[in-house]
Amino acid sequence: MAQRKDKYTYRVTWSEDDNEYVGLCAEFPSLSWLAKTPEKALSGIRKVVAEVIFDMLENNEKIPEPIASKNYSGKFMVRIPPDIHRKLAIQAAESGVSLNRIASSKLSQ
Repeated sequence: MAQRKDKYTYRVTWSEDDNEYVGLCAEFPSLSWLAKTPEKALSGIRKVVAEVIFDMLENNEKIPEPIASKNYSGKFMVRIPPDIHRKLAIQAAESGVSLNRIASSKLSQ
């Protein structure tokens, strides 16, 4: 198997239901790996992802782009109820900052 640079987003968390650590990959949400230690959960999910990528390449399937490799504009549209919009606009005006600054501050908390 050709070695590819692994730039995917991994997370290890405890699974109370399984009484083990579970390794996850954000770009492959259907995959997971259970293990007794967090280190083994991470190495297990990384191995599964590598195997899935190999199979996808063999079948000429599109490989998910790593989140870390994507470029983000810093802009996205979000819809909120009118009363929250009004409340944020008032907070922004009272604070002497833009509505964008207030929303960005709240989203980053």
